[in-house]
This record gives sequence, structure tokens and C-alpha cells, in this order.
Amino acid sequence: MLAVKERIARAIASLKEQIINVAEAIYDHPEPGNQEFFAVELLTGILAERGFKITRPLCQLPTAFRAELAGGSGPRVALLAEYDALPGLGHACGHNLIAAASLGAALGLATIIKELRGTIVVLGTPAEETRGAKVVLARQGALDDLDAAMMFHPGDTNTVEVSSLALEALEFVFEGRAAHAASSPEEGINALEAVIQLFNHINSLRPYLKDGASVHGIITEGGTSPNIIPERAVARFYLRARTRGALNKVIERVENCATAAALATGSRYWYHNYEPSYEPMLTNRALAAAWRDNVKELGVIDSGFPSISRGSLDMGNVSQVVPAIHPYLSLNAGKLVPHSRQFAQVVRGEAGRRVVILAATALAWTAADVMLDRDLLQRIKEEFTSTIHTRHPGA
Repeated sequence: MLAVKERIARAIASLKEQIINVAEAIYDHPEPGNQEFFAVELLTGILAERGFKITRPLCQLPTAFRAELAGGSGPRVALLAEYDALPGLGHACGHNLIAAASLGAALGLATIIKELRGTIVVLGTPAEETRGAKVVLARQGALDDLDAAMMFHPGDTNTVEVSSLALEALEFVFEGRAAHAASSPEEGINALEAVIQLFNHINSLRPYLKDGASVHGIITEGGTSPNIIPERAVARFYLRARTRGALNKVIERVENCATAAALATGSRYWYHNYEPSYEPMLTNRALAAAWRDNVKELGVIDSGFPSISRGSLDMGNVSQVVPAIHPYLSLNAGKLVPHSRQFAQVVRGEAGRRVVILAATALAWTAADVMLDRDLLQRIKEEFTSTIHTRHPGA
């Protein structure tokens, strides 16, 4: 195994300039979710040149893709690429590094694919910041034939045991009746007042939320003129909790808040999901252990502490259907705040160039472990089956 990994590392080192150029090209052409055509053309073009079979679009998503290179009938390991940017901030979450690292890992593995006797799958997953393409891929069965899935994320710590919160994105629409706000307000039904009441009721809930739960929202419609009683008002909320069961309880309580607001104001309401639901991230510890050993060999010491995120990841939906990891590698630039201009500057600098090659190597080594170590693969599968059964009894 050591000789195999040395060859992979040499292959990636020989591709260093190309991998960095890809990361910087995507950085210099920031594209919002589901519009990442430059990034997809760049990535799939390189993969096709190396013999990967390209499927695009994927699951009716124009900027999602699947690239495969088979060396035998062994394990199928997916390397996930993200490449969407943030409006106004560009790649302030480092998705350009994620895409380039998964590409680099795939190219390194491709040089010895016959010896690995498995299949490398690169999944292009757009719109992580908004509509979470991984949710669609998981729901439509695009991951069902995989034995493992992995990606890395740049940050300010080195940690592999990452968790995230389940998320529900709900839009509440209240309808009332318009009337002149000064001469005949009693003839109206104020939909905006209902939304304000909804926020007040949710605020009164906050001390009683548990399991890492949170609710935060905005008003997106609240009327058209001060002299008209608003007949329509709309609010959007993110509801989060550590588990799906806990989140369902929060949803029920927020729905009760909406019902109370409607009753108090005489309005009516309905709600719906305006973005896909995110499931909690389930890090496969057997797979994580392989990653930890590999980054240690590369000179990186994992923090050893689980990262309990207050945010949500569409990788969580992946982890519900295939053994998965979503480790972080530090940019070694002090305390960094994602989605900030400081983060974007560090990503484009020497720290980003260093970490993308490190991540590509660690991903490739871990994928090789899965393909060549039957005992490891068995542990990964047994843990996944046990975890899913525990989380979803009877499933």
C-alpha cells in the first residue's frame, strides 16, 4: 500500500501546476449556484481528456455532472466537487479549492486505476450554498451504486469528525383583506400583523428549544403602501436541529405559532418548503480513521475533537445513503470566518495553493484505501448499516 500511495503522491505532485491553475481559474470566474457553466466545462474537459466517461447534465441539473473511470469491478468511490460562489463575495467559502482537490485526487488515482481495480467517480454538485444539488442527487438515486463518498473543505482547523444540523426552509404566506389604513382599517385584515405575531410567538419559543435547535427568518413581503392594510405578507425561515426527529418537533411548534397568529388576526395562511431539506451529517468513523491516518502521514494532525457545526450541509443528505466524510483542512491563516472577504483573500493566496495539493493527496490516498483494503471496506459498510438502522429504525 505504501508504494501505491507514493506513486499517487508523485502523480499529483506532477500535476500541481494544473490543479492550482484550475482552483485559481474557478476563483477568478465566480458563478452563482446552478449557473457554474465555466467551472463545469473546465472540470469535465480535463476529466474527459484523461479517459473519464462524462454524464452531463445529471438528474436534470444543468451544472451537475458525473465522471467515471473504471479499473475493474471493485469498490466505487466518489469524490465530490463543489464550485458555486457567493454573490458579491466570490469564493469566500473556498469551493474552488474543493473542486480542484477532488479533480486532482481523481487524476492521481487515474494513473494506477488498473491496480486499484475499482471505479473513481467524480460528482459535480452545484449550488451548495442555496438549493443543494446533493439533495437532488441523493433523492433521485444517483448515489445508490457507491461504496463511499468524500470531499474536503478548507477552514481554520483540521478535523474529520464533522456533524451538521438538519434544516428545513419554510415559507409562510399569510392572506388578509386590503382596506384604507386611515379611513376604514376595521374593514381590513392585516396580513403583515399576522407575520409580526408569528415572529413574536417564535421569539417566545426560543428559551424552550433544545437539541441544538434554532429558528431564524426574514420578512420578504409586507405590503405595498402605508395607507393600505396589507392583504398579503410572506416570511421565510430556516429551522435547524441536530436530528430529524428533533427538527420535526420544531416544525410542529412553529406551525402552531403560525396558526395562533392567523387566529389572532383573522387571516389565513399556508406554508411550503422553498429550498430542499438538509439532513444531518453522519460521519463514517471507519472512513474517517483512514483519512486521519493519511493526513498524519502528510504532516497534519487532526484536532481529535468532533466539529459540531451550527450550520447545515447538503453533504448530510449524501451521508444518509452512502458512507461519507466531509473533513476540514486548515488554511493555517489564524481565525477565519467563512463567507468573509478575509476568507476569500486567503483562499486565493499561498495558503490555498498549499492546501489544495494536500487535500488532493489525502483524498486520493483515502479512496485507494477503500478500494484496496477489504477489511476497511467491510468496517465502513458495517458501521453505515448500524448507524442508519439506529437513526432510522425499521428502515
